[in-house]
Amino acid sequence: MEGEINNLILVWSIVVASLCYTHKVGEIFPTGKPRIIAISPIICLFLALPLNFTSIHFAGITSFFISWLASFKLMLFAFNQGPLSSHPPIPLSRFIPLACFPIKIQQQQQHPKISPHKSSPLNHFTKIIILALLIRIYAYKSHIHPHIILLCYSLHMYLMLEMILAVFAAVVKSLLRVELEPQFNEPYLATSLQDFWGRRWNLMVSNILHPTVYRPVRSVAARFVPGKWAGIPAVLATFLVSGLMHELIFYNIGRLRPTGEMICFFLLHGASMSLEMVVKKLCDGRFRLPRIVSGSLTLGYVIYTSFWLFFPPFLRAKSDIKSCRESLAFIEFVRNHRLVGPSDISCPFL
Repeated sequence: MEGEINNLILVWSIVVASLCYTHKVGEIFPTGKPRIIAISPIICLFLALPLNFTSIHFAGITSFFISWLASFKLMLFAFNQGPLSSHPPIPLSRFIPLACFPIKIQQQQQHPKISPHKSSPLNHFTKIIILALLIRIYAYKSHIHPHIILLCYSLHMYLMLEMILAVFAAVVKSLLRVELEPQFNEPYLATSLQDFWGRRWNLMVSNILHPTVYRPVRSVAARFVPGKWAGIPAVLATFLVSGLMHELIFYNIGRLRPTGEMICFFLLHGASMSLEMVVKKLCDGRFRLPRIVSGSLTLGYVIYTSFWLFFPPFLRAKSDIKSCRESLAFIEFVRNHRLVGPSDISCPFL
């Protein structure tokens, strides 16, 4: 654990130094090819940084924050676009957290249909209780149907991801003294795949994929297909890129040869969402399922396809067991440094 802590300090020191360099590049080259050439090596470096870790927690977080989101933000910045570009330029003290954390500063006006819900303290407390109950359930997983356990994993992954992102957002919010948009918007209330992926699930990813993939592909597609259908290839391209980045994250976590299941999962959802868009356009709002029916079908489809394609590579890498072992190793590391007292915490996966 101590070696991984040293790797963590080293990797994130490189990240901060790289972003300081990138910020300076933005001052020297306001736009054009010189800026693109100067920033490209940093993007390549960010893609490789998670390989310095053996911990799935450190590798997973660094892959998501740096290899994916920060790299895409720097791509936009290279073309003088995206959240890191503004006039006047963003100061370095704000540039670094905006680049390396999955946050977005809240705009003054938001469309009411896409305005994220702000979770209350009671909401967070309830989710913590549910997560604690899930961990206890795992102790009896040998007596529970595998599909029930996978359903628990789905809920566990959502709760953990939301809490991790919320913690980072809270830290940045206190440092920058700005209002940030929530990372999730109650995805369990989604009524369609468009609603789930575009307006509720992991909004930081949607915010970065829209300008880097969706808009450029849609612009190109509009030259070859009628305007109202140009969004279809753009959606498919966006989900393809998301699948590729998930393959990268899972490789960094498990170090197993990619099988393509992540790409298939996201392409399947891209195709399904495209079909949903076509049906809505053809029906022109004349046919609409009751909310409880469309919501149940949406969540059921997402969960079922995750059982089929999303979780198998996760389980083959034994990520659940490794995660628990790392958590226990961290607790032992902290205890050995006399920061906590004795504990009888055990791993429910083992």
